[in-house]
Amino acid sequence: MPVRRGRRLGAPLGPRARRIVTGVIALALTLFALDVIFPPPLQRGGVVSPVVLDREGVWLRAFATPTGKWRLAARLDEVDPEFLRRVVAIEDARFWSHPGVDPLALARATASYLRTGVVTSGGSTITMQTARLLEPRPRTVPSKLIEIVRALQIERRLTKREILALYLTLAPYGGNLEGVRAASRAYFARDPVGLSDAEMALLIALPQAPEARRPDRRPEAARAARDAVLAKFRDEGFIDAHLEAEAKLAAIPARTPFPIRADLAAEGLVRAHPGEPVVRSTLDARLQDGLQEIAREAAIAAGPDVSVAILAVEIEGRHVRASVGGVGFDRVGGWIDMTRAVRSPGSTLKPFIYALAFDDGVAAPGTMVDDAPQRFSGYMPENFDRRFHGQVKISDALMHSLNLPAVATLEKVGAGRFEAALTAAGAKPRFPRRETVEPGLALALGGVGLTLEELATLYAALGDDGQAKPLRFVEAPTWASSRLMKPETSRRVLSILAATPTPKGRLPAALTVDAPQIAFKTGTSYGFRDAWAMGVGAGHVVAVWVGRPDGAPRPGATGRSDALPILFDAFDRVRAGGAPDQRFAPLQARAPAGLARFADARDDSAPRILFPPDGAELVVDRAGEGGRGLSLAARGGRAPVTWYAEGVEVPREATSGRAIWKPSAPGFHEVMAVDADGRRTSVRVRIRSAAEG
Repeated sequence: MPVRRGRRLGAPLGPRARRIVTGVIALALTLFALDVIFPPPLQRGGVVSPVVLDREGVWLRAFATPTGKWRLAARLDEVDPEFLRRVVAIEDARFWSHPGVDPLALARATASYLRTGVVTSGGSTITMQTARLLEPRPRTVPSKLIEIVRALQIERRLTKREILALYLTLAPYGGNLEGVRAASRAYFARDPVGLSDAEMALLIALPQAPEARRPDRRPEAARAARDAVLAKFRDEGFIDAHLEAEAKLAAIPARTPFPIRADLAAEGLVRAHPGEPVVRSTLDARLQDGLQEIAREAAIAAGPDVSVAILAVEIEGRHVRASVGGVGFDRVGGWIDMTRAVRSPGSTLKPFIYALAFDDGVAAPGTMVDDAPQRFSGYMPENFDRRFHGQVKISDALMHSLNLPAVATLEKVGAGRFEAALTAAGAKPRFPRRETVEPGLALALGGVGLTLEELATLYAALGDDGQAKPLRFVEAPTWASSRLMKPETSRRVLSILAATPTPKGRLPAALTVDAPQIAFKTGTSYGFRDAWAMGVGAGHVVAVWVGRPDGAPRPGATGRSDALPILFDAFDRVRAGGAPDQRFAPLQARAPAGLARFADARDDSAPRILFPPDGAELVVDRAGEGGRGLSLAARGGRAPVTWYAEGVEVPREATSGRAIWKPSAPGFHEVMAVDADGRRTSVRVRIRSAAEG
């Protein structure tokens, strides 16, 4: 009987075998090419709702996707592991072993279809469900075939844990909720950790019919679906009959809105970190809530159109611990982040003018300077109260926020140099019509635009021995820095500001138990449009702005009256007590001999006062507006000559043009004449009433 021999090893294939091998290779290459050309749209799963957290991981705010969905990325390490075990057991028992398609489940689904003529979901694996969520299609046989192909493609690209995480990110839970984290947040007000049996069962039941089982709209349907899953838990051995009965007694939850803290700051963080599902900020949720409450109460008390902004910055590291950009979307301008709005800073820049003067060696805290009417190249500023105080120490000029000494000091420092110093420190001065106008002396009194964040940056440098660094809303390994002033200069300025009288109702820190020691400066912009208060103390900088977002004036509202009380309330929330800051210790009052006087108060070419003569004793019929008054006269100087008495400008008669002074009360008074070039002369006289005899 002939014996058939096998093909010799290495012998060439026959024509039929070659065709089979070629066909297999061609099919494989075709499938591979199709897989590469038509990959599954996994990138759709990466479109999630960004979430901003505080420094400890506390939820601040989430933002909906561009399609209006609340879809939070499911990170398996942050999901209850028991929930993961149960969802796999209920939805896809062989998930960890199959290649994306479960043949046994498909066979059962096919048999069911042949019997009923309806496609069921019984054969869908978690991977196939994920494919359907990525590309929703009608429940048809062709759709099922596409899901099978897509599932194989997904399994080739992702690990099992990644697939499960993607499914739990995309699964629908009713309305605009997608993903287990969004559902858990909406229904249980927390992430899916430490879930009860009833909570797990509800989260497993909802994706199969999310609209029909919505707990907030169809609680009875949600209860029935949940209880059915609880029965499966018992069948699988996860719970016993007693626990099942107990879980069925649990109430069906209502949907609650997601919390919103630091709404405007969170919005800015999301814009600054596009595509990041989670942004962990440096903010402190507790402090944020406290300052938000202070701001809202103050704004409501101030009026319907008023807003309040507060920044709290930890000086070490420049971490922003709270950022209140407004007081809510229910108020006018509530959507505008006033911590980043450009406004006139008023007098808040004065400490830095004097700091540069100290650094440059042109002045010291004890240097005497004139607080008297002066004209600076056509610019003639006045003090806020329209009074003048004569010779004062620079420390007192800063403490009481006198305008004339600040402008005179800026003239010595140079407006251009001052602007450059602010810019190098991280501020960005904005000038009106900047293309044609150089920085002028009005810079000393707020004639520039800055933001609350920029002012906080400057004051943080003041509290850090003069070292300027940018604010940080997220952790960063390194950051740029520059020297704004010398360390000893920052201590001098802080010492002056710490001696400023506290607001009404507040005792100095030295007299109060556990009160934070604060060096502060207030400011009021032209026309009462902006009220500011900046403070350094307790290792923090607190910056406060009060005003109307539309920039309308609020007559009588000043930094001291409106913003300063908020500053002190905010420091109470930041931190109380602490050891006294030695940088706030009182300064030596005397200036070095070479800096005893800032400038000579008298000029030989100044106008000469003819009446009243220096040292004269004058008798008036009566003091006050009812008296006849004294006609003032001077010779020399360049016209026009402006008169000041008792610290205020003397009006002129409309008919004669003469300056008529009506002394307010008997006693000694100073009378001053200032010409058009700012040259001035003063005399001291005594006023007596005719009634005195």
